[in-house]
Amino acid sequence: QVQLIESGGGLVQAGGSLRLSCAASGLTFSTYAMVWFRQAPGKEREFVAAISRSGGSTYYADSVKGRATISRDNAKDTVYLQMNSLKPEDTAVYYCAADRSYYSPRYFRSDGKDYWGKGTLVTVSS
Repeated sequence: QVQLIESGGGLVQAGGSLRLSCAASGLTFSTYAMVWFRQAPGKEREFVAAISRSGGSTYYADSVKGRATISRDNAKDTVYLQMNSLKPEDTAVYYCAADRSYYSPRYFRSDGKDYWGKGTLVTVSS
């Protein structure tokens, strides 16, 4: 049974930082690109960041570029999202997803993902 379990969310003041983790089990982690999405109340789920299988390629939404860093540890089957200079508009549930595609433009889409986690809530207060 495949599981993706996110952690690290919480309440943080604007300007602060958080490190989100997504621990995977039940799949060959290194054969999947990993993607972070987020969904704010009343809004659609949106792409945040993605990382290739080896970690050699990373992709970011314009809204977080320069403030977020995605990384992975294939030995620990875990992907991370470091978020700095957090803003109230970063408030959302953050989800990780596994994508077996080799076609990177597909990473930005929420459809077609092979597995999803249940999310972790990030709340940024002003």
